[in-house]
Amino acid sequence: MTTATLDFTVTIATTDTELREVSVLRAQAYGHHLPALAHSLAEPDAADLLPGTQVLLCRSKRSGQVIGTARLQRNHPQPLAIEASVVLPDALAALPRAEITRLAIAAGADALVRPMLVKACYLAAVASQIRLLVIGARSPALVRIYRGLGFADLSEGARPVPLAHAGNLPHQVLAFDVVSAERRWHGARHALYGFMVETWHPDLQLLTAPAAAMAALPWREAA
Repeated sequence: MTTATLDFTVTIATTDTELREVSVLRAQAYGHHLPALAHSLAEPDAADLLPGTQVLLCRSKRSGQVIGTARLQRNHPQPLAIEASVVLPDALAALPRAEITRLAIAAGADALVRPMLVKACYLAAVASQIRLLVIGARSPALVRIYRGLGFADLSEGARPVPLAHAGNLPHQVLAFDVVSAERRWHGARHALYGFMVETWHPDLQLLTAPAAAMAALPWREAA
């Protein structure tokens, strides 16, 4: 396994201040095509505080500014927001799943921010025993990006559908099989395999326990 450092960190937002920083970025990123929602996006919403929700935060080491974010929300204790607009195929609806929403990246941010957010969602899903990741992509360019990352249409020939929680704009709905991902990447010799599986990014930290508490754990003393 190789080690690669980044020019930014990826963590889970745990404080009100961090959630507000994330919200400012959301409003900036979505404001140009969802101007009616820009004001409401500038503040944390109820979904940010739900059990089973993780808000990811990328922070530049140089400037200290938040340069990327995404929200990962499980289908428990309530259905995914996207399920108010899309009926999942029965085979997928039976799986533990999570939706990636509110993905926002600052203008001019490091090109690795998006793939690192996807990697963080993948690792969080593995740790939480989530089988399926679901996402809505608005533009053809984003659809191509997510397909390149391993996402696939919910069904063959599926067309974009308006999403109520995204301003009723049409989105292509894509799904990602978490459990088979490593096997598929390895079998296809996909360029993502090295990045997602064989590279340790110490700047990606999804554990929220304070460092001091982690250092005092018995297994660390035994090591």
